[in-house]
Parts: sequence; C-alpha cells; structure tokens
Amino acid sequence: MSTFAGLQVAASGLAAARAGMNVTGQNIANETTTGYTRQRVEQTSVAPPGTAAAWASGLSAGGGTAVTAIARLGDEVLDARVRDALSASGFWSARAAAAGAAETVLAEPTKDGLAANLSRFWAGWSDLANTPEPAAAQVVLTNATVLAAQISSGYDSVVGQWSDARAQLDRHIADVNVTAAQVATLNGQIRTALQSGRSANELIDQRNVLAQQLSSVVGATGRLEDDGTMTLRVDGNALVSGDTSRSLTVTGPREITDPTRITVSWTDRPDLPVAVTGGSVGGVLSVLAPAAEGGTLAAVADAYNAVATSLAQAVNGIHRSGVTSTGAAGGDFFAMDATGPAARSLRVVPTGLDQLALAAPGAGALDTSVADRISVLGASPTGPSQTWSSFVTGFGVSVAGDVQRADTADRGAIAAITGQQSQASVDGDEETINLLKYQTAYQAAARVLTAVDEALDLLINRVGLVGR
Repeated sequence: MSTFAGLQVAASGLAAARAGMNVTGQNIANETTTGYTRQRVEQTSVAPPGTAAAWASGLSAGGGTAVTAIARLGDEVLDARVRDALSASGFWSARAAAAGAAETVLAEPTKDGLAANLSRFWAGWSDLANTPEPAAAQVVLTNATVLAAQISSGYDSVVGQWSDARAQLDRHIADVNVTAAQVATLNGQIRTALQSGRSANELIDQRNVLAQQLSSVVGATGRLEDDGTMTLRVDGNALVSGDTSRSLTVTGPREITDPTRITVSWTDRPDLPVAVTGGSVGGVLSVLAPAAEGGTLAAVADAYNAVATSLAQAVNGIHRSGVTSTGAAGGDFFAMDATGPAARSLRVVPTGLDQLALAAPGAGALDTSVADRISVLGASPTGPSQTWSSFVTGFGVSVAGDVQRADTADRGAIAAITGQQSQASVDGDEETINLLKYQTAYQAAARVLTAVDEALDLLINRVGLVGR
C-alpha cells in the first residue's frame, strides 16, 4: 500500500462528510417547501487497489469511501396513490359544491322556500273563498305575484350557476394545457440531467407537484418510464409523453337550455372525445350535463319549469271553469310564453277581485266553489306542491349522497397525502442529528488527515538526521 494512501482515504472521508452536510442543509432549507422530498447521501466503501503478482502481497486497508448518489427518499407507489385519491376528491368535491350551491338557492325547507310560498298561495284562496272581498283578493294576487317571481328568480339563479360552471370548465382546461406543457419541459430536463449523471431530485419534486395538480383537475394517471420521464394519461391516451404534451379543448353548449352535452376533446383531434371521469373537470362536466343524463343544475332548472307549468295548468284549468262576479267566463289566472323557459315567463293575469272567477256557472253571485277547488290543489297528489315536494326530496337525497362521497374522498386524499409525507417530508429533529453526525465525521476525517500529514512530515523531513 502506498505511503500516501492514507491521505486519499482521509480526503474521501472529508468529501463524503461535506456532501452529507450539504444535503442535510438542503433538507433543512426546504423543510417548508411545498412538494419537496427529503434527500440522503448514499456512500459505498472503496476496495483497495489490487496488483497481480506471482506471490502474495501484504494485506492493506480499503481505499476510503465514495458518494455514489444523492437519493430522493420518495415512494412512487405512495405518489401514485396520492394522484388517484386527488382525482376522486376533485370529482366529488366539484359535484358536492355545485349541488350545495343549488340547494342553497332552493332554501328548502324554510319559510322562504318555494314550498312555503305555495302553501301561502293555497291558503290565500281558502281565505278568499270564505270572505270574497277586495282585501282577500289582493292577498291572493300578491301571493301569486311573489310565487311567480320566486320561481323566475330561482330559475335565473340556477342558470347563472350553470354559466359560471361553464366558464370555470374553460379555465380548468386552459390550466391543464399550461400545466401539461410544464410537465413536458421538466421531463426533458430530468432526462438530460440523469443521462449526464447529475441529480434531478428538485426537478422531480416540481414535476410531482404538477402531476398531482393534473390528477386533481382532470384525473390524469401517471407512470414513470425507464428514462426518468413521466407519462400522464387521460382516458387512456397520453396527455404528456416524454418532453411533448397534447392540449385539450372544450366544445358544446353555452346555455342551459341547450340539450346537447359538453364535450372535451384533443385539440389536434376534435373528432375524438375524451371521457374525463375524474378530477374537478369530470365533476363539473357531470354537473353541466343535460337533465336526462343526470346533470345536477339542468335537473333543478327543469324542476322550476315543471312546477311553473304544473301551477299554471292546474290553476288555469279550474279558473277557466268559473265565472266572475259580473257573470263573465273566467280566463287564465297565470300566463306563460309559448316559447322559452316556463319558469322565466310565468306571470299573473288578473289585477283585482272583479277579474277572479270564484263561482261556478249558474251557482249564484255568492258562490265561491271555484276558489275552494283551487285552494285544495295544495293537497292534490298530482298538484304543483306535490310536484315540487317530490323533486326537493329526491334532490336532497342526491345532494346528501354527493356530500358524503366528497367527504369520504377528501378523507382518502388526506390519508394518502399523510402517508406520502410520512415518507418524504423533512423532519427537523432528524436532520439536526444527521448534521451532527456528518459534522463529527468531517472532524474525524480531518484528524486522520492531520495524523497522516504529521507521519509523512516525520518520514520525509526527519528520517536520517539522527547522529549528524
């Protein structure tokens, strides 16, 4: 073994300890950095150099240590689990948020809800049948006007929510396209770094954060390739592959009254629809779907139209069968436009008691049987109140289901992220211990270097001086 070999061994220990301190310092500096994964120095011992000879040489110590890699202590299985959990959470959160906002508009069951106003409307007719006076008639007309306005306002609120969700969908897709391009760029940088032998850990962390965003928004699934790049797929087709990415586009209706479905497709293949069933985009698409396909908002809008139509038909059918106090045949109580949403065009026709047909033909001026018949519509199993009540009950169950699924998905996402962070996050106490360990190792290696230096000084400068 060379006389100077000890210097190399000590120097390798100094280099390894210095690398350990640098990596530990990087961990401590990024303890609060979003998406950062802790790193560790990987070392291996260096075998002593061997020389072929005809006879055995003396035993010698190894050649020191070598830093082989700076390992990123993440787990691809845990990362994939997080992406899957975020996809489910994004989907159900979007559905639950939209359903909850629509439920708030309904305001059921409260005194301000449509059901309560329908009850007041029927009660007004009952009071009018008992006391056919101008004041009672004005109460009926006022209640009817409030009822029509509430139906129209509720419908408009749902339409506004649908339009906001449609615009949000466009923003989501635009963000997906930008993020996918960023992942593709990082893929190229990571591949180049790995091929040149450099560490790409920080670049991988950045890519994982973006991949999680794509999973949360569009339900993308990821797979690590042999060259270090990540392929992200949507509906089985590559959104990002290597250092290239594809973009998505949204086509379809801009109005809730349009019965066609909104479609997401590839920009370069607009004829190829993409079935987005995960992430917030998938949730928003399900919310914006036509009522016949389970669309949440379209179903609420249809319910307002249905109750408006049912109310007009039921009341008008009875009101037309009566006569006014002057003996004139009763006309329509409610009017609606022939085209357009019924909920938006519902309005009250009569303006006073003299235009209300309260009596049956030939029953006399004091008869109010028509008003009685209208008042009991509230208890009819096929009347407007029952129509609305049935919808509200079913919608409430649906909303509760969406909220429960969203809560379950959120808990699953939290559990997945917690598992990921338990493996990848920086622990300040652990890093402090590591720093002390590497510091001690550095000091010890430096002492070895000093000892070897002193021995060499004695050998070189002092041997041969004795006796001179």
